[in-house]
Amino acid sequence: MKHIKNTLYILTPETYLALQNENILVKVGGVEKVRVPANTIEAILCFGNITVSTPLIAFCGQRGISLCFFSEYGKFYGRIQGPVQGNVLLRRAQYAAMEDPASRTRLAKNFVLGKLTAEKTFLQRMRREHKEHAGEITPAIETITHIAADAAQALTVDSLRGLEGAAAAAYFSALPAMIKSDTMVFSGRNRRPPEDPVNALLSFLYTLLKNDVQSALEGVGLDPAVGYLHTLRPGRPALALDIMEELRAPLCDRLAIALINRGQITPGSFTQCHAPVLLNEDGRKIVLTAWQKRKQETIQHPFLEETIPIGLIAHTQAMLFARVLRGELDTYPPFYWR
Repeated sequence: MKHIKNTLYILTPETYLALQNENILVKVGGVEKVRVPANTIEAILCFGNITVSTPLIAFCGQRGISLCFFSEYGKFYGRIQGPVQGNVLLRRAQYAAMEDPASRTRLAKNFVLGKLTAEKTFLQRMRREHKEHAGEITPAIETITHIAADAAQALTVDSLRGLEGAAAAAYFSALPAMIKSDTMVFSGRNRRPPEDPVNALLSFLYTLLKNDVQSALEGVGLDPAVGYLHTLRPGRPALALDIMEELRAPLCDRLAIALINRGQITPGSFTQCHAPVLLNEDGRKIVLTAWQKRKQETIQHPFLEETIPIGLIAHTQAMLFARVLRGELDTYPPFYWR
């Protein structure tokens, strides 16, 4: 089993990253702040104006360390990747499944059902923790239950997308009942740009999750751009978006609500409270610390029946998806949260 490594987040402006004796050297203003053994790092995420030396870029490419660049506020710019290690036969099977309508619908259905199950399980948990708001959460649970039954019988990807959208509307309608803060108001999902602090927090967490899933797919030799539920567009990691659907609610949404309700994230964690709303540096540090801590927690994988770190769920799901394409599994098993 793959061992979880750390992700190095670089947030301080004008930071310089270099390579020294297989250590990642971090300098700010010409002063060394820290050096990290490269063999403990699986990804480096750079936010804002960060400079990376050419030897370190080459080293990351050779060692398979993901090197990603974002704007100061989390907008994805791009990633540097070394030689492609994908198995050509696996990728050919991936493309063939995408071109076959029956295979594509079957796989897309697994992603949607996995997402709906995760949303329903999360809402049921929140209803137990917020009994005083059960009346606001229960209708969303019932709606998602009915939609899941329809999705199980869906015959096309387009119909699955419509059902998934209806479920998302019901799901997000219940989120305000879970937020205890009077100053962090959520009135519905919006993005590009986020119009309120809660949406800015969710978008930032979704970006982190997408990066983890994309890295996991590349790690097992799959093409992240070729998905089945999400439409294909240049530069869009459609398969990463497909697989992350079942992980959004229990990983990102749960963490966002916890950070708000514990008072760790407040309106002061953002640049402003009207569109476009973005996390400031202190806010990003709080979120990233909590995200890394969450990834180190362990959980029982429902299909593999092994205890794994939460940070390896994306890798195990990518591995299982590859096994489906190779014909080793009959169907893709989503990660069902308990």
